[in-house]
Amino acid sequence: MTAEKQNGGGESTLTVVLALLVNLAIGVMKLIAGLITGSAAMLSEAAHSAADTFTELFLLTALRRSDRPADRAHPFGYGKERYFWSLLAAVSIFTSGAVFSFYEGFSAIFGEPAEQENPVVAYIVLGLAFALESVSWTQAVRQTRAEAKADNRGILAFLRQSDDPTSKTVLFEDTAALIGLLIAFVGILLHQLTGSSLFDGIASVLIGLLLCGVAYTLGATNRGLLIGRQADPILVRAIGQRLRQAPEVEAVVDLLTMTTGTDSVLLCARLDFNDSLGAADLERACVRIDNELRAEFHELNEIFLEPVPRTDPDLRAKVLNRYGERIVHHFNTDPTP
Repeated sequence: MTAEKQNGGGESTLTVVLALLVNLAIGVMKLIAGLITGSAAMLSEAAHSAADTFTELFLLTALRRSDRPADRAHPFGYGKERYFWSLLAAVSIFTSGAVFSFYEGFSAIFGEPAEQENPVVAYIVLGLAFALESVSWTQAVRQTRAEAKADNRGILAFLRQSDDPTSKTVLFEDTAALIGLLIAFVGILLHQLTGSSLFDGIASVLIGLLLCGVAYTLGATNRGLLIGRQADPILVRAIGQRLRQAPEVEAVVDLLTMTTGTDSVLLCARLDFNDSLGAADLERACVRIDNELRAEFHELNEIFLEPVPRTDPDLRAKVLNRYGERIVHHFNTDPTP
């Protein structure tokens, strides 16, 4: 493991631990305020913080278990455990936060009108919660910006392609937490001004919808990574370019990549080598190309180089079915599998 990866892991752990402590403290305050005021929105926010706390526990488990080295049972390592536990975190956000928020919201909207008590307590807790959440959110943004800068990407592009769900999950849930606090504030304020608990209930439902959106986004991301998403297209193009530069390679017939964990990629390259190479020359060429790829692209964890003839009709049909004619035609000029 490189120093860069170790530092990234430590930064992710710091971000998750900070978010855990913040959410735990905020959740207790929201619960007390919700019981005192009887506000559905405040109780929904307490459930929101509880969901976020469970999320951080899942993420800490993901960070610890995904760093285990490869063994006989798992020869490609345990990197995808990070995606499994992050997927559970997304499910936790939905079940612990969104469902309870909907329940509180619909109870307030369709149930008996409830009197609002001590709204000042709710405002104080919301203000403290916003300040504390801002600390966690700032740390998540700082880490995301640093990682995006290291990849020479903007934040939005980095979030779309990132194979590390931990910092992304914390950033999304902290952003949702800040928005949820504002929604709760407006709902409680309108309840106080109008005397109608309808606005409190609507705020609670909106918080539930917000959590559903976050849970769906994170769930879809981790689902794709668990299934086996290809590596970053920029990395794939760079690998293809490097392979084409090898003097022994006449054509890149097929290029397969899969993200097996954070900063961990499996590569299978089917190459048409020069027919004049003997068996020993071919072996030496494969060893040299493997070493050069690992030296240049530190994300490559496993590399498989397969010599194949580019004219093989069955292989060409497989590549055509996977990528289409346009990609195959440009495989040796600008590959974008």
